[in-house]
Amino acid sequence: MPHALLKDRTLVSVSGPDGEHFLQNILTTDLDALAAGEAKPGALLTPQGKVLFDFLISRAGENAFRLECRADVADDFVRRLMLYKMRAKVEIAKADQALVIVAWGSDSTASQFDSTPIADARFRDVAVKRFYDGRPYDGRTHDGAAEDGDPAAWQALRIAHGIAESGSDYQLGDAFPHDVLLDEAGGIGFRKGCYVGQEVVSRMQHRGTARRRVLIVSAERALPAPGTELTVDERPIGTLGSTAGTTGLAIARIDRVKAALDAGQPVMAADVAVSLAIPAWAKFGFPQETVGAEEA
Repeated sequence: MPHALLKDRTLVSVSGPDGEHFLQNILTTDLDALAAGEAKPGALLTPQGKVLFDFLISRAGENAFRLECRADVADDFVRRLMLYKMRAKVEIAKADQALVIVAWGSDSTASQFDSTPIADARFRDVAVKRFYDGRPYDGRTHDGAAEDGDPAAWQALRIAHGIAESGSDYQLGDAFPHDVLLDEAGGIGFRKGCYVGQEVVSRMQHRGTARRRVLIVSAERALPAPGTELTVDERPIGTLGSTAGTTGLAIARIDRVKAALDAGQPVMAADVAVSLAIPAWAKFGFPQETVGAEEA
């Protein structure tokens, strides 16, 4: 089973009698639909509806949850959760030492990891499992094999399936959940009660006003660095995120992409001509009408 140690990821635990109620009231994910043994994406938003923290959430027992997030923002994430704690009976803590491993493909060698596999629900047509272990990382697995695996192959897989993550593909505080496909990936509960930023997210959903979307980028030669603007006739339409050789992810204005396609204009990433495609699992499409494409 190909795998990768994700050294830039860690775990935040939330547990206690009020654990589920507490998280259900502040996060985008609908915990009523979160089954044992699976990890769903989600976000804690600003009141204005932008992604303040993104994560994968899974159950760790009764009223206990793991929130896998970026290690570099974990302390800030814990502090933000504490602000919402009030009188709730919950314990919130960052794991001092957490091993986060992702594996994909055949399950035949899953036994090489000591922990129970958690299915990454963002992936629809390939089995992706996450393994969480609280042991210190010493560079080797329990059976002596190299632990790092193949992080480059993991990034290529994530890109191929259109799975965006903060830091690599967008900056926290800059994107709405729809921009990064949380609405499509099961990261937003549209039928649950209120949560932080819910009014903005619901309005975007019901009005169908989402225009910035994650797209898969491909080219005939190596893509430039992440952060490079995508342009049409020297006008910006999006920004390049993660790359793996000739493929990558971008968040782009789909109305402007459609206008360029209709007009036969090339989309450029610096001096590299690129093609843009909607992830195969996503249900949104390019808008049929391009009127108003210049609207901010």
